[in-house]
Amino acid sequence: MSSVVAQSLHVFGLRAHVANNIFFFDEQTVMFPSGNHCVKYNVDQKWQKFIPGSDKSQGMLALSISPNRRYLAISETVQEKPVITIYELSSIPCRKRKVLSNFDFPVQKFISMAFSPDSKYLLAQTSAPESNLVYWLWGKQKVMAIIRTDIQNNPIYQVSFNPQDNTQVCVTGNGIFKLLRFTEGTLKQTNFQRGEPQNYLAHAWVSEDRIIVGTDTGKLFLFESGDQRWETSIMVKEATSGSKSLDIIQESESLIEFPPASSPVPSYEQILTASNYSQLSMPQVFAIAAYSKGFACSAGPGRVLLFEKIEEKDFYRESREIRIPVDPQSNDPSQSDKQDILCMCFSPSEETLVASTSKNQLYSITMSLTEISKGEPAHFEYLMYPLHSASITGLATCIRKPLIATCSLDRSIRIWNYESNTLELFKEYQEEAYSISLHPSGHYIVVGFADKLRLMNLLIDDIRSFKEYSVRGCKECAFSNGGHLFAAVNGNVIHIFTTTSLENISNLKGHTGKVRSVVWNADDSKLISGGTDGAVYEWNLSSGKRETECVLKSCSYNCVAISPDSKIIFAVGSDQTLKEIADSSVLREMSAYEVVYTAIVISHSGRMMFVGTSIGTIRAMKYPLPLQKEFNEYQAHAGPVTKMLLTFDDQFLLTAADDGCLFTWKVFDKDGRGIKREREVGFAGEVLVTKTDMEEKAQIMLELKTRVEELKMENEYQLRLKDMNYTEKIKELTDKFVQEMESLKTKNQVLKTEKDKQDVSHREHIEDLLDKQSRELQDLESSNNQKLLLEYEKYQELQLKSQRMQEEYEKQLRDNDETKSQALEELTEFYEAKLQEKTTLLEEAQEDVRQQLREFEETKKQIEEDEDREIQDIKTKYEKKLRDEKESNLRLKGETGIMRKKFSSLQKDIEERTNDIDVLKGEQVKLQGVIKSLEKDIQGHKREIQERDETIQDKEKRIYDMKKKNQELEKFKFVLDYKIKELKKQIEPRENEIKVMKEQIQEMEAELEHFHKQNTQLELNITELWQKLRATDQEMRRERQKVEIAGLNTDLQQEYARQREHLEKSLTTVKKKVVKEKELHRTDYVRIMQENVSLIKEINELRRELKFTRSQVYDLESALKLTKKIRPQEAPEAVPSKESLSVSPTMRLNEQEETGRIIEMQRLEIQRLRDQIQEQDQVPGLHTLAGIRLPSLNSEMDFEVETR
Repeated sequence: MSSVVAQSLHVFGLRAHVANNIFFFDEQTVMFPSGNHCVKYNVDQKWQKFIPGSDKSQGMLALSISPNRRYLAISETVQEKPVITIYELSSIPCRKRKVLSNFDFPVQKFISMAFSPDSKYLLAQTSAPESNLVYWLWGKQKVMAIIRTDIQNNPIYQVSFNPQDNTQVCVTGNGIFKLLRFTEGTLKQTNFQRGEPQNYLAHAWVSEDRIIVGTDTGKLFLFESGDQRWETSIMVKEATSGSKSLDIIQESESLIEFPPASSPVPSYEQILTASNYSQLSMPQVFAIAAYSKGFACSAGPGRVLLFEKIEEKDFYRESREIRIPVDPQSNDPSQSDKQDILCMCFSPSEETLVASTSKNQLYSITMSLTEISKGEPAHFEYLMYPLHSASITGLATCIRKPLIATCSLDRSIRIWNYESNTLELFKEYQEEAYSISLHPSGHYIVVGFADKLRLMNLLIDDIRSFKEYSVRGCKECAFSNGGHLFAAVNGNVIHIFTTTSLENISNLKGHTGKVRSVVWNADDSKLISGGTDGAVYEWNLSSGKRETECVLKSCSYNCVAISPDSKIIFAVGSDQTLKEIADSSVLREMSAYEVVYTAIVISHSGRMMFVGTSIGTIRAMKYPLPLQKEFNEYQAHAGPVTKMLLTFDDQFLLTAADDGCLFTWKVFDKDGRGIKREREVGFAGEVLVTKTDMEEKAQIMLELKTRVEELKMENEYQLRLKDMNYTEKIKELTDKFVQEMESLKTKNQVLKTEKDKQDVSHREHIEDLLDKQSRELQDLESSNNQKLLLEYEKYQELQLKSQRMQEEYEKQLRDNDETKSQALEELTEFYEAKLQEKTTLLEEAQEDVRQQLREFEETKKQIEEDEDREIQDIKTKYEKKLRDEKESNLRLKGETGIMRKKFSSLQKDIEERTNDIDVLKGEQVKLQGVIKSLEKDIQGHKREIQERDETIQDKEKRIYDMKKKNQELEKFKFVLDYKIKELKKQIEPRENEIKVMKEQIQEMEAELEHFHKQNTQLELNITELWQKLRATDQEMRRERQKVEIAGLNTDLQQEYARQREHLEKSLTTVKKKVVKEKELHRTDYVRIMQENVSLIKEINELRRELKFTRSQVYDLESALKLTKKIRPQEAPEAVPSKESLSVSPTMRLNEQEETGRIIEMQRLEIQRLRDQIQEQDQVPGLHTLAGIRLPSLNSEMDFEVETR
């Protein structure tokens, strides 16, 4: 793999002819196909995430998202074979869940798909001539059923599941409307088509058994269980103003409201081929989307109709119209909105409606805006920005600004910003644009149109031409790196122009075919060109002649590039190779591995190279080029890559293709870091504005200022006129009010006299009422005083009883022992406090009675005050009435009528006062009920006193029982203390023995180490003896040689041979003895080691037992401490019983005797082993066994620390 990595960052484009090409992932995220990716676009935060297509994919054909928004199905064609890939959207990043690629039935491609309501099943429709409908359990890749939906090779546009039922599906196409049900492993048709067959383009489910269907003749049908129940037609009528209005006709019975769902879209190309003629009066319904209030459907070019269900009726009516807005930047604004809407989808909350059109545009509208627009049609807005609708033919970038310039066969030029991912400028023209180049400053562009070559300014809000050249059909143009020159291709001739004088300074002729690519070197001294004639030329601009040339007629070159040092030229073409050319010769050819390279670019640092292929992929490779197949390949476009560029800082890669999409890629090195800029250049913020525009704006500002001053003068004049009018009106009003005031004064005097009369009558009435109330109060006080006296007498009797009870309890307490005195004193204090509380409660009851009397007096006062207020209110009322009556009727007859009314009203007031008196009587009755409840409370208190006496006796009994238990616990404590002492005496000798055993073990380990050292010393002695033998052998050989040379006599040779044999025999005997001694020592050592291991295990078991006994002792001690805490004040009085002593100590003594015996036996065994070891020390040649060691005692030492 290559160390160069490219990561997709943003895409500007849409593939509109993919079925179901837009849908919501959540409320803020929209998904749509672009290039060979499926894009997740967040509308609020403006970020994009990508789901790339499969390797070697030829493009996506259909999409489908599951109802739970967890899975996405993508239909593709990979190497001429259909593939369905299912992605899990919930994982980050999205991962492949299943790939359906091996099919047992004939299939060319899948044109429509749908998930079941529970997302477990997938429905897929194949294209003609097979036209198979496949029902999958996709999780297990199992085909549940398959059926051929059409025999006559008619196109099928859409399939869908019933939103409530997994087993029911719907299929629509040209003359096809079928409802199928999955039963017993097969799909069976449940409806029968009646009437003339229609070209059904789209459908949406209404409910469990109802579907709305649209046709290519502008008709909408509603089917229930396959039977037609409602029909309407959308007619486009030519209005007098030139605009088209939509009317709904032929309405019949309608049904139920529609559930929210998005409708998959048929292929636009299929529909165009299916309908041989188009009727202007019959708009085609390409898309239907249902929501809670009704449904939305496309109604001809650039229009959407919303239908709502009428309440309490069973039919739908057109409620609103939504249109695509006219684009002022278009070359023909009147036709810019004539786009067929291919797909629509509502957001999950039904707040937003998004739509895709046949011109690769995405629109959206908030549904609340449609409700605001009354009568007038609402308008869509761009979801992102206007996109290219045809192949991108030119791509350029600059140095001083983060801009991308593109031109397309859709006759538009667009300026993008790759930092903010926005569209800066956009303009359409009459002719197609074939090539574009952006000046390094970012202020100018040169564009090759079909008729002319134009040099244009990029203004703040416009793209304006300022120079035209008669170069027709310029397919390639390029500014130099310095910006002072630009090259334009005219067939097989390259024209060089200067940007200062805008003149043609030279023409480069030499190609015999069309020039496909030109590139400048770093210092702009040379120009490299490649063409269809298989020639790559390097031109010297100072002389206008070719410096180097490389011609290969079998290859048609698509693109050329040059290294930063201007030494090597790279060329790609139709022969499926990448060539390195230097000095008019091909240095090296690198295979493209069965694809054609269409574009190539090399970084300004010279370390990275990128190539685009004819299948839309991008390959990133390191430079210098590797010998093997070492590159990273990325899925990018759904068509051949036309142009590739790297930004000046080598941070971003830009790619454009025939699919009309523009990709920006972030470039990383091997470690994932962004490649650093070669030089930091801050982006410029200046923009171009023409002088005429500035003058026009200044003129407009001056006109507006003068207009503001004129308006100020007019406003001041109007204010003065209004002031004059208001002053006159104020004078008239003051005169009127003075006259009215005088008349009111006279009326007021008359009313005062009447008021005095009424005051006298009211005072007399109030005095009578006060007398009655005083009498009633006296009666109540006398009755309440008598009741209070009775209560007080009862209270005194209760006090006497309580005193007697206290004396009796004191006598009983004196009779008890001194030990009981403290508890009884506490109880008496407690009950005295209770009695005090009861007395306080009685006092509080008395205070409540007094408060009630005070409240009664206060209520009386309040009633009096309220009556006074009411009298005043009545006065004010009658004063107003008198004024009204005198103004209306100044005669004496009216005054008599008013007095009668006053009399009747006074009678009503008297009745109200009588009612108030009745209410006071009711309150009195309530107070009497409260007094009775207090008496009941006193009786309850008496009962509580009796119950408390009973509880005192129960507690005395408990105290006696607790003392008995305390004595028994003290006895048990004495017994436990005795046991603990005995256990401690038994443990101490064992601890001493353990210490002795440890010391013995340490001595044994030291002895073992001593044996190891002796063994190593013996091994060293043996090695020394071997060395001596070898030395004697060498000396013997030397002596032999000397003897042979000197020719000594045979006697010496015989003596030498005899001594040698003697030495060899003695050496063999010594070796045998050593081997025997080794074997004996090894067996003894193994035996000793085994015995030691068994002894150590026994010691460890003894230690565990000792630890267990200590834990038991500790538990007993803790139990004794708890008994001490229960009764710490009293001393032990009892002697331990014989039964408690005779149970556990005897058992423990037997165990201790056994452990003592075992320890004695182990001591004797250890002593015997020591004697054996001392004996073996005296035997020479003993060695220790390698790898055998005694187990460590560290783990067993821990228990002693814990016990201490």
